[in-house]
Amino acid sequence: MEKNECTCHKNTKRDEEQIKKLIHRLNRIEGQIRGIKGMIEADAYCKDILVQSSAVSAAMNAFNRELLASHIHTCVVRDIRKGNDEVVDELVSLLQKLMK
Repeated sequence: MEKNECTCHKNTKRDEEQIKKLIHRLNRIEGQIRGIKGMIEADAYCKDILVQSSAVSAAMNAFNRELLASHIHTCVVRDIRKGNDEVVDELVSLLQKLMK
């Protein structure tokens, strides 16, 4: 490793199909958020806003599940095969954050 090489930033190369799916999910979530903002501006009933907010949470959870599954199947497996067992601790820490 060169003296100036930084290992603190990792990247993941995704295929076109995965990028398309993830961006599509995020665009839908972004639309839901804009809808909630509009509801607030229109003085919508609190219950109705909360139902939409819950839908956004569910959509984010689905996004996270998809990305996590991909992470485990690609990044984690790759690093373990390379002998980098620290990736398991990283995964455990990530799961703890996601389960809060």
